[in-house]
Formats: sequence, C-alpha cells, structure tokens
Amino acid sequence: MKQTTAYLLLICLVSAMGGLLFGYDWVVIGGAKIFYEPFFQLENSAALRGWAMSSALIGCLVGALLSGKWSDRYGRKKMLIMAAFLFILSAVGTGATSDFNWFIIYRIIGGLGIGIASNVSPVYIAEVSPASIRGKLVSLNQLTIVLGILFAQIANWLIGDGFTAPDGTLTADGIEWAWRWMFWAELIPAVLFFILAFIIPESPRWLAAFGQEEKARRILVRIGGDEFAEQTLTDARQATQTKTEEVHWKALAKPDVRNVLLIGIVLAIFQQWCGINVIFNYAHEIFSAAGYAVSDVLMNIVVTGITNVIFTFVAIYTVDKLGRRSLMLIGSAGLTLIYLILGTCYYFGFSGWPMLLLVVLAIACYAMSLAPVVWVVLSEIFPARIRGMAMALSTFFLWVACFILTYTFPILNETAGASGTFWLYGLICLAGGLFIRIKLPETKGKTLGEIEKELVK
Repeated sequence: MKQTTAYLLLICLVSAMGGLLFGYDWVVIGGAKIFYEPFFQLENSAALRGWAMSSALIGCLVGALLSGKWSDRYGRKKMLIMAAFLFILSAVGTGATSDFNWFIIYRIIGGLGIGIASNVSPVYIAEVSPASIRGKLVSLNQLTIVLGILFAQIANWLIGDGFTAPDGTLTADGIEWAWRWMFWAELIPAVLFFILAFIIPESPRWLAAFGQEEKARRILVRIGGDEFAEQTLTDARQATQTKTEEVHWKALAKPDVRNVLLIGIVLAIFQQWCGINVIFNYAHEIFSAAGYAVSDVLMNIVVTGITNVIFTFVAIYTVDKLGRRSLMLIGSAGLTLIYLILGTCYYFGFSGWPMLLLVVLAIACYAMSLAPVVWVVLSEIFPARIRGMAMALSTFFLWVACFILTYTFPILNETAGASGTFWLYGLICLAGGLFIRIKLPETKGKTLGEIEKELVK
C-alpha cells in the first residue's frame, strides 16, 4: 500500500495538538496555585482551594458528553476547531481576570476544551490511519499529552523561578503576575492549533458516512493511495449500512453494542483508577512521605515528567508489534507488582532514592501501556455509526473516575496511609488485568470494520 507518510503524519500531529493542550491545561494549575492562592486570598479556605483545582473537571465532563453527538453530527474537524478556540479563550481569560468567580468560569471553559479534545483527537486519528500503523499514530495523541504535561511543568518552573525571591519566598510581583503568565503561555500552542485545524481535512470515514464519498475518496487517495481509499470506503459502506439517523443516545442501549460499550467504559475507568495520576496531582505528599524535602520535590516532578515522555515513545514503537492487549496485560501486571513493593516500603518506613525509583518505574510502566493504549483501543472498538457518542460516554466515565481518584487520595492517604493506598491501587490493577485477559480481544493489524464484526454481535 502506497502511503504518503508525510501528509498522514502532518494531519495526525495537528489533531494530536489537542492532546498537547489537554496535558498543558490540566497540569498548569498545579504550578500556578502557589501564586494565585494568595492573590485570591484562598489560604484559609480548603473548599475554595479545592474548587479552584477541580473546577475544570466540570467542563471536562460536559465537553466529553456533548462532543460525541456533536462530532457525529457536525464532523470531527469542526470539533477540533472548537476545542482550540476554547483553549485560547480559557488561557486569555484565566490569566487576565482579577475576579475569582471569573477565574473559575474560564477554568471550566478550558475544561470544555479538554473534554472535547480528549474525545475527538484520538477518534480523528484512528479514522484517517491505515490499520497497520493505526496504533502507532493514535499513540501520538498520548505522546502530545505527556509533552503538554512536561511543557507545563517546565513553564511553571521557569516562570515561578523568575518571580521568586532568592530565599524562596514569594514576591509581590509573583503573586500578581506569575500565575497569569503560566496560563498565557498556553496561547502559543493554542493559537497554532486553531490555525492548523482549519487546514487539515475532515475525517474521510465521517464524510463517507454522510454520503460525501467523492470528497472522502480524494482525501484517502492522498493519505494512502487508490487501494487504501477503495478498501476504506468499502469498509465504511459496510459499517454504515444502518441508517445514519440512528445516531442518538438510545443507540447505545442496543443489545449488539452493550458488550463493547462495557469494555470501553471499564477500560476508561481503569486507566484512571490504576492510580498513576495521583503521583502528578499529589507529588508533594507522595515524595514528602518518602522523606524528600520540599526543595527536592520539583526536581523529582521533572524526573517523572521526562520518564513519562520517554516511555510513551516505547509504546509508540511497540503497540503495532506486541499488540494492544499484550501491552495492557504487561502494564497491569507490572503496576500490580510495583504497587505491592511500594506499599510495603512505605509500611516499613523506607525513604530516599529507592522510593523515587519505584515511582519512576510505575510511571514508566504506565506510560508504555495503559496511558496510550487505552486511547488506542477506545478509538478502535466502537461501531462506526455510534463511534463519536460511545467514545464520548467512555471519556465521560474516564473523567468521573479521574475526579473520584483525585478526590479520594487525600482521604485514603490519611485513613489507610501511603502503604494501604498503594496496596489498594495494586488490587485494582490486578482486577483490571483479569478483565482485559477475559474480555478484550487483540485489535492489532485489523481494520475498523473487522474489529466491529468481531465485537458487535
């Protein structure tokens, strides 16, 4: 099959910029909080501090739900453009406002962008990619997410360092301006994403589903040649033989899609409840419990961010060779073992570099398996006629699971201790691995039509 690799890579990278902004917007708040909390005088209100940190999740949940039906109705490209616009609006507004209520509103707007991007970007990439390299290309979305996280960590560090006194205390200028520049820095990738999103084509599978076969054919020929175009169009015709007006929420309750929808929702929840994201959200608590001083925590955070990026590349180069199911089983088993050891070390009071090493190993294991591969599988397994809505519902549950994980960690850490908390995450990883082994078939190398025939019965 002839593949115009440069063009295909370009449109996939543009779509994956939604992931980069997702990662940046999600993490930037953690570094900005040290400056905006005294500005808005939140130090004495745990409720307001928590609301500032978690308010974007409201937008994530709404964006994830709405984007599914909208992307099936109006197309993937329009939703990517909308996500880019919301990121721009959020970055400008969050950094410009001096009113806490408007700060929250702009954070929710940014959350809408995250919810849309986290749903639509992997679906778009899956729909334009040949089966033989689809896993690798969809994994680009996870790579850009972790790059966005790392860029936010670096931006927070550089900007924060510039507005901090030599003795480490906050300056008046820092309280006034540092957090603003952290949010405004997002404008560079957000504006670039907005411009480039107009240049990429609409998803050819979406066009074919809505009767625009000639336009879809031209795009597919440019992506992979005549043979690829004909194969994809034939696949799309077979997948959309059911009438397109079925695209409504009731379609998800039909018996033939319940099993695959269950798989998608459980995998989305498992990706969060495996516990890794608490390391990014509560790094200070985790490393402090391991005996690290505050001055070392930021360095450790950067180490975890770099590890996240490096091992995402491992996933990109192995997902189409080892397979989705195999990688997820490796990740589940690896995290189960690491959490067992980590919890035991906390229980017996170990501290220092062995704890950092175990945390880094856990992040490496997650980055090469569950983090990118869940997005790959979610973008592949759903029937064409409901792909947008089913992906949206799975993403919605992912964000609900993220909220529960983030909210419960301090409670678990206080009641069960670090040891009990990580043992619990280990049990969840064991259960998730068993579910994958029993319920998830391998999707490596199969067309979207072949996957649909296998899973939808």
